Amino acid sequence: MAPTTVLITGANRGLGEGLLKTLSCQTQSYRHCCEPKPALSNLPAGEGSQLIVVKWDASVDQDAFNAVAELQEKHGIQYLDIVVANAGISQICPTVANLKLDTLRSHMAPNVYGFLATYQATRPLLQKSTKEPMFAPMGSTAGCLESQPPITNAAYGPTKAAVNWYTIRINAEDAWLNAFVLIPGWVQTDLGDRGARELGLEKAFIMVKESCDGMMNLLAEITKEKHGGKMVGWNGGICPW
Repeated sequence: MAPTTVLITGANRGLGEGLLKTLSCQTQSYRHCCEPKPALSNLPAGEGSQLIVVKWDASVDQDAFNAVAELQEKHGIQYLDIVVANAGISQICPTVANLKLDTLRSHMAPNVYGFLATYQATRPLLQKSTKEPMFAPMGSTAGCLESQPPITNAAYGPTKAAVNWYTIRINAEDAWLNAFVLIPGWVQTDLGDRGARELGLEKAFIMVKESCDGMMNLLAEITKEKHGGKMVGWNGGICPW
């Protein structure tokens, strides 16, 4: 059986790095990590697995296409089964009244434009998958409308709302592709803990490993029929928009 080929962007820190570490224990799978970090090269590998690291700056549109070309030409990667579009930033949480347009633009570049470039660049290789290919951006309840968290987040939140819209459309337009938004939960990352402090808490509730283990289990059983075009929590539940 052909190995499962997984691409994770933004795997140099936080949830992306956590997913990569969880995946590193799997066997018979290639692991594609973007945005190099020296320590990643020393991760233990499951039997038959391979780690490939390529440069991928989500704020530079062309980087997605360059990275995919490098995967094909230098590493012989001819298909992708799963793409987790995790790369993104959240640097400031202003109110709408205090949001500077340049701040919004700086968040849109990696979080929305980089996400779209990732989809467009990887789409041809996803089409070559012999499994049910998946395209899964990392989402956030900060981008929700009905269930929006009660915290100021005018730079980051709207970018995740845009990702939600595009993912629904991608799933509808590509009948062969299972596109869905992954929700990691309230995780103990820099972003998650910052939000917790705004609500008077010490830190978020879920450890990175717990969330990433849940998301990897989810990726093993998710289907387009049940989850396509939806926002899916790390524990398998469907989240409201």
